[in-house]
Formats: sequence, structure tokens, C-alpha cells
Amino acid sequence: MKFPVLLLCLILHSSISSAQILKKPIPDKLIVLTFDDAPASQYAVSAPLLDKFGFGATFFVCEFQPNYADSSLYMNWRQIQALDKMGFEVANHTYTHANVSKLTQAEFNEQLDYIEEKCDSLGIAKPHNFAYPGYGLNAQALDFLEEKEYVFARAGGSRAYDPLRDHPYLIPSWATDGTNKAEIIAAFEQAKNGKIVILTIHGVPDLEHPWVNTPPELFEEYLTYLASNGFKVISMRGLEDYIDAKEARKLITPDFDNKLSN
Repeated sequence: MKFPVLLLCLILHSSISSAQILKKPIPDKLIVLTFDDAPASQYAVSAPLLDKFGFGATFFVCEFQPNYADSSLYMNWRQIQALDKMGFEVANHTYTHANVSKLTQAEFNEQLDYIEEKCDSLGIAKPHNFAYPGYGLNAQALDFLEEKEYVFARAGGSRAYDPLRDHPYLIPSWATDGTNKAEIIAAFEQAKNGKIVILTIHGVPDLEHPWVNTPPELFEEYLTYLASNGFKVISMRGLEDYIDAKEARKLITPDFDNKLSN
């Protein structure tokens, strides 16, 4: 059988990209759990449940203004340090939950440096992954991340991550809340054929931002579903076992027309 030239070129390009970008095949049922904004319930509720199920996760931390000092709402840095000691990834969400699309490079670096320095002072591994606060992003932010040598950056979009098509600084995710259980369960089933499903989770519960609240019983239900159905649950850092992000950044053109916000 003779393939049309265009089809053959597409097949060869896909093969070359796969070989260069993937360190090993992406297994079906691969899930990444990420947590934003450092609400206190992530330490009190989320982390113990994750530990109970033996699941990995990434906590994208910031000092959410103006109420960060209220320990009933947000984790303190000793609690964030404890997450690191439990084996979870602590990653960067800017100092003040800043919209990075509106920052100069100096302002962006200052935001990231603050979290990096806090981590360093507490013996927490230097953050190498990033999540866009409020999913605010632009092409300039990608250049800033490249200069800071970040590996992956997570956005929104409510779709699965395709490592052969999605730029490593434009990784899509689903955001959970108390109303979208059916959507999230359906999303889990998209973790197949080389695609990875990533969740953005806020407080469990979220006292200050109820529109992104995930009730603890619903969160545990998700974990039970994943465990019962043979899913593998990892952190963003765990993606490096499968994906050569540096090579992917060279080969994949950032696509801002693709859906990346919710």
C-alpha cells in the first residue's frame, strides 16, 4: 500500500516527536493531582487522605493576600515544610497569587524568587514547576519561565494533556468544585492513548473561596474511585519520568488558541 506523501510525513513527524519527547510510553490511567493557593485544609485534610491512599501530588503554594496571615484560612510555612517531608512536591504559584500576564520580567522573577527562597530556608527542594494564578498567561510568561529554568507549568482548560502536542508550559487541567462531580469522573476516563489527566484542586474545603470548594467527602470519593479502578496518581514532578520537557519545549510551538482557561 502506498501512503500519500502528506500522510507519510505526518506519520514520520509523529514518530520522531514521540521518540524525542517521551522517555517511555505514557501508561493509561495516569493522573496528576495538583493543589493551588495553600489553604489550611490542604495540610489538615488533603495531605492525610493522599497519604492514606499512597498517592502523589503537587502543592502550588503562595501567600494569598490579603488574608494569608489568618492560619484558619492558609497553611503556614512549617506546614508546607511538613508536606515536603511527607514526600509531596512543593511548587511555585508566585508570592502573592499574582497575574503573571501583567508582570514585567523583574516583577515575575521577584514573585518566583520569594517562594524559592522560602523553600530554601526550610530545606524544601527548589521549585521547578509552576501554576498560573487565575490561569493568567501570555507568551512573555513562557519566556520568563524558560529563563528561570522551570520544567512544567500548569494552566486550565478542562481537557487532557497530550505531551506530543501541548507545550510543557501550557499544560491543561480540570478544576474541581462541589458541583462538577460528573465532569471530573468523565475526565478520569480520558487518561488513555498517551494522554494524561491533571486536576486543579483548591481547598478541601475552601473557606475563603467557596466557588472552588471541594467538599472533603467528595475529594475522598475521587481518591477511592482512582484507587479502586487502578489509576496511577503522581505529582507534576513525576511527569519527568515520562517526558523530556526540555526537548518538548524545543519541538512544540506554544498554542494559545487552544483552550487553556476555564
